[in-house]
Amino acid sequence: MASRAGAPLLLAMAPIQSLCCLLLPLLLFLMPSSSKAFYLPGVAPQDFAPGAELQVKVNKLTSTKTQLPYEFYTLDYCRPDKIINSAENLGEVLRGDRIENSKYVFHMKEDKLCNIVCKIDKLSERAAKNFKEKIEEDYRVNMILDNLPVVSKPQSSKTNDRGWRGFPVGFKGTYADQTGEEKYFLYNHLSFTVLYHKDPETSVARIVGFEVTPFSVKHQYEEPWSKEAPRLLTCNKDSKTYVNPTQAPQEVNVDEEIIFTYDVQFKVSAVKWASRWDSYLLMADDQIHWFSIVNSLMIVLFLSGMVAMIMMRTLHRDISKYNQLETQDEAQEETGWKLVHGDVFRTPSNAGLLCIYVGTGVQFFGMTLVTVIFAVLGFLSPANRGGLMTAMLLLWVFMGLFAGYASARLYKAFKGSDWKNITLKVAFVFPATIFAIFFVLNALIWGEKSSGAVPFGTMLALVLLWFGISVPLVFIGSYFGYKKPALEDPVRTNKIPRQIPEQAWYMRPVFTILVGGILPFGAVFIELFFILTSIWFHQFYYIFGFLFLVFLILIVTCAEITIVLCYFQLCSEDYNWWWRSYLTAGSSALYLLLYATFYFFTRLEITKLVSGILYFGYIFISSYCFFVLTGTIGFYACYWFVRTIYSSVKID
Repeated sequence: MASRAGAPLLLAMAPIQSLCCLLLPLLLFLMPSSSKAFYLPGVAPQDFAPGAELQVKVNKLTSTKTQLPYEFYTLDYCRPDKIINSAENLGEVLRGDRIENSKYVFHMKEDKLCNIVCKIDKLSERAAKNFKEKIEEDYRVNMILDNLPVVSKPQSSKTNDRGWRGFPVGFKGTYADQTGEEKYFLYNHLSFTVLYHKDPETSVARIVGFEVTPFSVKHQYEEPWSKEAPRLLTCNKDSKTYVNPTQAPQEVNVDEEIIFTYDVQFKVSAVKWASRWDSYLLMADDQIHWFSIVNSLMIVLFLSGMVAMIMMRTLHRDISKYNQLETQDEAQEETGWKLVHGDVFRTPSNAGLLCIYVGTGVQFFGMTLVTVIFAVLGFLSPANRGGLMTAMLLLWVFMGLFAGYASARLYKAFKGSDWKNITLKVAFVFPATIFAIFFVLNALIWGEKSSGAVPFGTMLALVLLWFGISVPLVFIGSYFGYKKPALEDPVRTNKIPRQIPEQAWYMRPVFTILVGGILPFGAVFIELFFILTSIWFHQFYYIFGFLFLVFLILIVTCAEITIVLCYFQLCSEDYNWWWRSYLTAGSSALYLLLYATFYFFTRLEITKLVSGILYFGYIFISSYCFFVLTGTIGFYACYWFVRTIYSSVKID
């Protein structure tokens, strides 16, 4: 009989470990690699006939030093007669993307050399100051052709560029015939290379690459300047020669004359359209990334399995021993977790707040799970700018239904009666906190006149999503959750609380909570490094297969470490497990915050106060969300564990 009572526990835990092991090879197969082309769902290829017009679009100016994006035309670049904004989704606006047309126009398979874009007769003091500030802060210009971002491959020794997206506004340095004084130089000549894949049966082609090499050239021209047919001496169009990079560079000074020019070459490429994003997504050190992630995940998975097996064997022996006790004298000599059976389901302090955070955690868990699954399947590709953030926002709104349901079910289990008040807090406490922080950060961005500031109309749309969809769904879910019968506890709760004995130092709440967060954080910290790098260094992140695997490991580790520490706590006759189970797994957010702080001081070069505030503001929001997510996972794992073990023993 005792054996049958403990067997379900072992059988219930085994599939969790087996599932992660079985999914590893499957996910490795699904992950995009340099040798495996992948199609982007919802993005159709576009065929271009020879001579077809190609419009180059411009995006925001970005810098890893300030993290404040600006619109392209905040600098005195050549403006078209009419600036047209491309259609944007909600995610693009929140990311600060501002995609506009430009005066750079190509024609398919038609090379252009020394093409003049425009001429600035006198650079104003404001414009010169603006250029110098952007060069000093290492701002990069981002352009787009056929939905592909431009990649710079500079050949100048004056820059440390390694081929990232976009190209620098300019550089700061000295020139050979000067006295060693550092000056600011502008990249005013762009040498574009458009790579295309030719259809072997027809004359049409598809664009598969967009590269640029920037030059700084002080252009000379034949006097007088002719608007109809100007002739450059530094870039002879008739002789079909590229601009000479040994020419004197273009300085940035007040009243300086600047001529913007560009070349464009079309080259055939063997890369197919379906694989054209591979070079963008694999620009990081892939081999190091893969080796580190697989090594870390396998170690965490092995440790999690060992912890689960040890814990379940011990628990199986306890259940067998307790079920074999037959006399009253033997029952009085019991020790361990069975002694607190009359208090283990006692309603905790601040039960309403616990219900709020558990409901919010369910909402966040559902959003994260569905988002990662969609990303693994390829529906949130980088070609769809802002798609990931838009999906997360919409999923968060619709997952309010599950938040209300989960909080109401737990609240009713606590014998609560004012479910409407709890539901209202579920709908407002967490979102209002995040929105308040976001509003303050947005005000700081707006004060810097950055394009990253969310417009008032978008803020209003977010509020409408919150109040118009999320809040009603929370109330609907709560209504159905509270309407269902309450979960019955497997044991009766005593009227008089049992006195908790003095706990050893290693079993006190602060110590166990801090220890409990180490293993979940260890499951994600390597992946966290690459996520932080992609966000703050403006790189693409598309290894969602690994992210999904890490998420599964995070769930397992949060559940197991919480169950183990909860078991030790109950064996010490401490029955206050409700909040501690939530905080044990949730404490991993503290380590995330500490690691992000370490990353800030060791990897980033942010010096502006506003940029630092933005970084830590967003990191605090991320850590808060991570706390809610992991805490809820730990709570439900412990809740299932406690109900299971106390329903497996005979209680008189």
